Amino acid sequence: MKVRYLIRRFVPYFKKYRSILIFDLFCAALTTVCELVFPMLVRYITDTAINNFAALTVSLILKIGVFYLVLRVIDTVSYYYMANRGHVMGAKIETDMRRDLFAHLERQSFSYFSNNKIGQLMARITSDLFDVTEFAHHCPEEFFIAGLKITVSFIILCGVNIPLTLLIFATLPLMLVCTKRFNQKMRMVFKQNREQTGEINAQVEDSLLGVRVVKSFANEPLEREKFEAGNTKFLQLKKLSYKYMGGFQATTRLFDGLMYIIVVVVGALFLVYKKITPGDFTAYLLYVTTLLASIRKIVEFTEQFQRGMTGIERFLEVMDSPIDIVDSENAVELKEVKGNIAFEDVHFCYEDDHKSVLAGINLQIKAGQSIALVGPSGGGKTTLCNLIPRFYDVTGGRITIDGIDIKSVTLSSLRSQIGVVQQDVYLFSGTIYDNIAYGKPGASLQEVQRAAKMAGADEFIEALAYGYDTYVGERGIKLSGGQKQRISIARVFLKNPPILILDEATSALDNESERIVQRSLEKLAVGRTVFTIAHRLTTIRNADVILVLTEDGIEEQGSHEELMKQNGLYSDLYQMYQDL
Repeated sequence: MKVRYLIRRFVPYFKKYRSILIFDLFCAALTTVCELVFPMLVRYITDTAINNFAALTVSLILKIGVFYLVLRVIDTVSYYYMANRGHVMGAKIETDMRRDLFAHLERQSFSYFSNNKIGQLMARITSDLFDVTEFAHHCPEEFFIAGLKITVSFIILCGVNIPLTLLIFATLPLMLVCTKRFNQKMRMVFKQNREQTGEINAQVEDSLLGVRVVKSFANEPLEREKFEAGNTKFLQLKKLSYKYMGGFQATTRLFDGLMYIIVVVVGALFLVYKKITPGDFTAYLLYVTTLLASIRKIVEFTEQFQRGMTGIERFLEVMDSPIDIVDSENAVELKEVKGNIAFEDVHFCYEDDHKSVLAGINLQIKAGQSIALVGPSGGGKTTLCNLIPRFYDVTGGRITIDGIDIKSVTLSSLRSQIGVVQQDVYLFSGTIYDNIAYGKPGASLQEVQRAAKMAGADEFIEALAYGYDTYVGERGIKLSGGQKQRISIARVFLKNPPILILDEATSALDNESERIVQRSLEKLAVGRTVFTIAHRLTTIRNADVILVLTEDGIEEQGSHEELMKQNGLYSDLYQMYQDL
């Protein structure tokens, strides 16, 4: 992305803080004025001392001193505002960008997270935006100060001696041309650095979350080797960035020296031939020193500028990624759901491989019915269920709830009517209360306890040292599989949705845990429309309708007794399970 485009996209974030920015730039102007006045005072004193020494009285010197003291006080107050409020403005802009980025990621569909590494996304939402605070504050400030100093210095110095001024300022465009290549290279390497930081984050996250697998296979050396490869690549990129930074800074120092040589040599010659006065020459030296100090600051800021540009670019790459599943323009709230669900000639295929998963699915499900989905892996059981809450959108046909197309209602109202219990339970880092209350934010302790009791979880929770205040650890690592599953069921009890999806909710449990959880699920299913995905076919014998899904679609449909009489695929699967 071009710098102009990045700046144009970034500027709207200043809108909320326009008053702070304007006053910050006003303070920057005051500090600049204080700096630019000093050489003029020295010039005046020098010329007065040489041309009319008697006029240089103690009273005049004291007046000049008091005047400059007042300027320095103004400079100090202005600088404090810039350093304090200016940085706070930058931090607020960074916070706003991070908020927007997180909100955008939250709206993305499952397919987006299937195709992007979490470590990379975490790098974009954290470290990529760290430099934005400094960039947002210093970018307008530094360029404004530099522009002001260069313009005012040029005007003042032209008034003193035009030829010498033109010679000095002629080096600036040449310096910009010579450093342009280094700037471009720095930006490229900084972006590669950011990408590699994301890769390291992803690799560390993968390794640490799978630490039990790593240790069980004694593969610590393999993980260290993988980490070392990524870490070494990061070092190589760092070396490359320092190479370009070194070239950039060395080039600017060369022009630094060149400007001093022009002032000293040419200025001294002008002094010999009386083209300028000693006061003018002194003022030139001081102005050039001020000018070079400003240029050096811009040079130092250039690295920060390129880091900021890289952070903004990576921010925009995510913000510009399209959101697959959104509310339609005239979406309405889905209320008072009974639970009648219809699949009308539903087709679905994933975008990445365009392979058809479901084709021509037609179903009529009455409110309160229990639907079980069985069949070989890859038949589309989980996909079919994921279409109901619009985790994915159908690519053909439509799905209705109580006769209303699910695409015509808001996502939040649709998903609030559906509860999902999965095989791979995810518990958030926090307490048991926090995780159950996630089903109904703001729920009272009594409501949480009631839900836990209905899920058969209250007994083991009360036996814990801290009860509902027990910390579950990252991903619920401190609890057993059965305990985590019962907490997830309690969470759905608290939500109390009319439609329920059970995605192999007991397949990973031992026999005792499965028996307890199964009882909880039977309680949960009462009075709801329930979709159950199961491999343990004994758990779905009492389902009203059993669908046998294969790659060819719905092969068989009916109750357990009806399908067993057909002696088809379901009968074979059930017999196979019985023989295990």
